[in-house]
Amino acid sequence: MTNELLQTVVTAADDKKALDIVALDMREVSGVMDTLVVMEGMNSRQIDAIVDNITEAIKKDGGDIHGVEGAGADGWVLIDLIDVVINVMTHDARLTYRLEKLWHDAPEIDVTAWLTD
Repeated sequence: MTNELLQTVVTAADDKKALDIVALDMREVSGVMDTLVVMEGMNSRQIDAIVDNITEAIKKDGGDIHGVEGAGADGWVLIDLIDVVINVMTHDARLTYRLEKLWHDAPEIDVTAWLTD
């Protein structure tokens, strides 16, 4: 995953007030993806807005979206960019599935430079 693509994802999520955005470098721990991004939305409407903003920003930059699974009403939406997997979840879903704990061996990528205060 290029830094430009990760910046696009993080900035688009942050624009819609996504919470606790975490990106993990999966290259050494997964044969399926290079980067895992996890974030929260406060409710289904916000999750849908975050997902829409991310997908629109990726398309605008000429990127390809392999698929979008789930719905804000389900509490979890996954955006598949092949090498990058983005998870937008409610707080409860994030606590239930604990993706960051599952992949605790993956180093975290610092995205703070792309977040607004």
